[in-house]
Amino acid sequence: MSIFKRVTSVFLMLAALIAAPFSTAAVLEPNEDGVRVIHLDQHGGHFSAKETLAGLKAGEYEFVITNKTNKLVGFQIQNFKTHEGLDMFPLEPGQTRISRVTVTTDGVRFRCPINPTPWYDIDNIN
Repeated sequence: MSIFKRVTSVFLMLAALIAAPFSTAAVLEPNEDGVRVIHLDQHGGHFSAKETLAGLKAGEYEFVITNKTNKLVGFQIQNFKTHEGLDMFPLEPGQTRISRVTVTTDGVRFRCPINPTPWYDIDNIN
């Protein structure tokens, strides 16, 4: 192996070790009521989450949805496997609403049923 490849390999390994603590997201912990809270901002055609949606556990969740657009939007959440509706409601511009649902190991999926927004699938529930 050439010296260049060795130096490059060592450099990449060190960079990975230094970056690893910053790239791992913490598991969402329940609050004092045993409920995990996920904040979602709805923009024109997409959602952004303030918390990580990776590594979720089955249990009670509150999805706090804020309409960041200047028009009427909606929120729809379903069981991922059965597509059973768990909650659905409209949101006026600037409005925030809370959807409290039980998330099972089936997972969930959500979208805006008013705007052309794709389903956001969360199917990696432990």
